[in-house]
Amino acid sequence: MKLLEDFWYGNIDPREYDKSSCSECKEAFRLLVKNEEKLRATFTDEQKELFSLYTDCVTEYQTLAECRLFQYSFSLGLKMMAEALGEQQNR
Repeated sequence: MKLLEDFWYGNIDPREYDKSSCSECKEAFRLLVKNEEKLRATFTDEQKELFSLYTDCVTEYQTLAECRLFQYSFSLGLKMMAEALGEQQNR
């Protein structure tokens, strides 16, 4: 049970995945950073503070949404596996 042991000891973080293999993700992130820098350069100090509060809320929302997606995906995968195993036993 190496996988479960690695997960237990924190050697596996389900929030991490190989982003380097997704060229679309890398390009989208590059544009995100570039445009955010341009936008911040035009802000007053008050606008910078408001934008910072906004991005904190977006990050919190994304974290919650990703957690729910992980839970759903994990559950769906288990249901698919159970169904496949059930069909094998019925043969």
